[in-house]
Amino acid sequence: MRTITGHLPSGQTNPAPQIECWLPQGGAPAIGLIIFPGGGYGMLAEHEGRGYAEHFVQQGVACFVVKYRLGTQGFRHPAMLEDALAAVHTVRSAAAELGVDPHKIGVMGSSAGGHLTAHTVTAWDQYAGSVGLRPDFGILCYPVITAQGEFSHQGSFQNLLGADLTPARLAAVSPELLVKADTSPCFIWHTMEDDGVLVENSLMFASALRRAKVPFELHVYTRGRHGLGLNTPFSWATDSLRWMGEITETGRAG
Repeated sequence: MRTITGHLPSGQTNPAPQIECWLPQGGAPAIGLIIFPGGGYGMLAEHEGRGYAEHFVQQGVACFVVKYRLGTQGFRHPAMLEDALAAVHTVRSAAAELGVDPHKIGVMGSSAGGHLTAHTVTAWDQYAGSVGLRPDFGILCYPVITAQGEFSHQGSFQNLLGADLTPARLAAVSPELLVKADTSPCFIWHTMEDDGVLVENSLMFASALRRAKVPFELHVYTRGRHGLGLNTPFSWATDSLRWMGEITETGRAG
């Protein structure tokens, strides 16, 4: 494993995230999976970062775990989004060196990392880069989505925004309101039993993708607590690997 530093020329908060690179051995250029661990924008959960990378690299996927800035470190939006886009910019810029196909680079996150993933696939066009910033796909695991209303995970947005929780600020970081036709295709999974981040978050985002005619695949499982990662009796990781192959070959799901 090696570590590189992300860079975003159009960033306003000096983004320079550390990115751990987990690269498969040999073969054709790989799919690149940029991973944002969860943790409520207050910490980074290792099993949703390194744990995913160790799994997917064994399947031939190049993985890049991003140490993005956190609210508990005193940072606020848009620092986290700029770190995420810096990772996309840096991995795509160095695709040949990293053994990655520049047209097969996606983002993945769990819980608050899922929010950062959703924000990245919907707000990439707010910035410019020397290479394209649009992820080719997104994978959202039990994601935090909406910043508004009864289904919002308030702790995540307090860490993201601080005390400035005005309706306008909350709307600006609610990805279900930002979906448009050029939003990246997404694979989404959640459980009905999740009482940490309610399943309505995934349903709202999937509904927004549907309205915009953006391809997606949604799995809602009956049982399972929040924060499962790979520790599940169901096959989301296998399904997401199959979907990544399909979406990067066709450019559209299903």
